[in-house]
Amino acid sequence: MFYQLYELNHAAMAPFRAAADIMRFAYANPLNPLSHTPFGRTVAASLEMFERTTRRYGKPEFGLKQTTIGDQTVAVREEIVWSRPFCNLLHFARNDSRARGNDPRILIVAPMSGHYATLLRGTVEALLPSADVYITDWIDARMVPMTEGTFDFDDYVDYVIEMLHFLGQDTHVIAVCQPSVPVLAAAAVMEEANDPLSPASMTLMGGPIDTRINPTAVNKLAQERSLQWFSDNVVMNVPWPQPGFMRPVYPGFLQLSGFMSMNLDRHLVAHKEFFMHLVKNDGEPERHRDFYDEYLAVMDLTAEFYLQTVEQVFIKHSLPKGELMHRGKRVDPAAIRKVALLTVEGENDDISGVGQTEAAQTICVNIPEDMRMHYLQPDVGHYGVFNGSRFRREIAPRIINFVREHSRSVSKTPVRRVIKGGRTA
Repeated sequence: MFYQLYELNHAAMAPFRAAADIMRFAYANPLNPLSHTPFGRTVAASLEMFERTTRRYGKPEFGLKQTTIGDQTVAVREEIVWSRPFCNLLHFARNDSRARGNDPRILIVAPMSGHYATLLRGTVEALLPSADVYITDWIDARMVPMTEGTFDFDDYVDYVIEMLHFLGQDTHVIAVCQPSVPVLAAAAVMEEANDPLSPASMTLMGGPIDTRINPTAVNKLAQERSLQWFSDNVVMNVPWPQPGFMRPVYPGFLQLSGFMSMNLDRHLVAHKEFFMHLVKNDGEPERHRDFYDEYLAVMDLTAEFYLQTVEQVFIKHSLPKGELMHRGKRVDPAAIRKVALLTVEGENDDISGVGQTEAAQTICVNIPEDMRMHYLQPDVGHYGVFNGSRFRREIAPRIINFVREHSRSVSKTPVRRVIKGGRTA
């Protein structure tokens, strides 16, 4: 009944949250003389803190209306081009026919691990000037009626394959974090079937390919608990009146609490500084609002997908052991021969330890050396692997160059394998 109690508490707090918001507006209104005093700003800051900490954050928008190609500003239109019960495929269509014709087509597979695909807004934004970008927009499981059936690991792999078929030849796929395993599995399944629409290249970023290497706190937790423990303690049924009523899920708020507990001191300091900036009225709080509006917006995962991922990726290590199955057939990474492979890691990643993603280079034994590359970005954590200034300056250009060099529509150029931060070997 924990999920039901969570919903009840949220509903019970609604009147108080509304009252706090009204009072905050009154105390922050410049027509109110108190708004210009430390007392008034302190009251307004306290009320905003209360409202924000008791709010449920809705799904954010990408909000990418334009991009810059060369010296020209180009309008961008977001559109759904493919849809299934648990996922929409979004296309960021640029209103520039020249760019659409010459740039590589990239499918970004966003994590299905609690946050919405908008967490990769910066990833999309950095790639848009140089690529025709698509991204998986996973749907909150609590919003999917039981009549739509289940969604498990096999379905995830099938969705990736269907999207690659929809996009056609010479599509490049980027997997950020969790989808690294199902994306590699999808590429292996397609290659073994001699599928002509297998991706031209596959970029895996901060993904748990082999969590036995440099295990993090997340990996150790999975090893210390049995699958039954996860089923008994974190799987709950969606409460009424949500569309997915009675669907077994791993609630997003539990995933969020786990993420925040890993760096609780950092979040507490951030909120303390946010409060002080509000009192000082120095204009700094907007960055805090933008980050936490995104970070605190979470979605539920179907129980079957969550439990299979925990079991296969974090407990049994099925992929690196050669034991991962898809629709009853063993997934063979050695079948991948024509898909170029780029792996990217962050030196300070506390979610997927250094070496876990690079393990894909070891298990994909039949990819030619001139079609593979590994890059370790110094001084970034997990988030910095796919977002932020270092991603824009150092990682995104490498991805674009790798994708262009391994497009099947152009002749291939040998690529030297990057080991760390620009050093090659």
